[in-house]
Amino acid sequence: MRFEKNFEKILWNLRYVVILSVVLSILSSITLFFIGSWDIINSIINQNPLFNPNINNNNDLLFNIISSIDLFLIGIVLLIFGFGVYELFINEIDFAKGKFSDSTLKIKSLDQLKNKIIKVIIIVLIVKFFEKILKLTPEFTSPNDVLLFSISILAICIGYFLINKK
Repeated sequence: MRFEKNFEKILWNLRYVVILSVVLSILSSITLFFIGSWDIINSIINQNPLFNPNINNNNDLLFNIISSIDLFLIGIVLLIFGFGVYELFINEIDFAKGKFSDSTLKIKSLDQLKNKIIKVIIIVLIVKFFEKILKLTPEFTSPNDVLLFSISILAICIGYFLINKK
């Protein structure tokens, strides 16, 4: 009986090992936010026709900003994951109780965490799709290319609508 009680106490305290994933996902998130911010600042300075007279279009600037948004979104996924794992395995965040009662970071179950992460990952994939399309846009030469591009955007919008439909 005593052995069983001690074993259960040790087993229960092993849940604190998830703090490693919480801390590392939050640090990764912060890192991605800084890298995305640095990329945007660098793009504004180096690829902006207002600051660099050698640039005659905005495509590279737009591409780099969209790529940075992708980094921010992945950072958000890591942030949601870190907060969710902490609330599920360690403790509810008391500071956020009254202030952020319906926040995206408020996680009540593993399924809710998974669904929130999946939705953000889908948005990341949509941004990645537009990033690739933006790179291919100069190669669009026929009305068929534009039609396929429009159909693909419509398909993404319909898919996103269906995912968010209750």
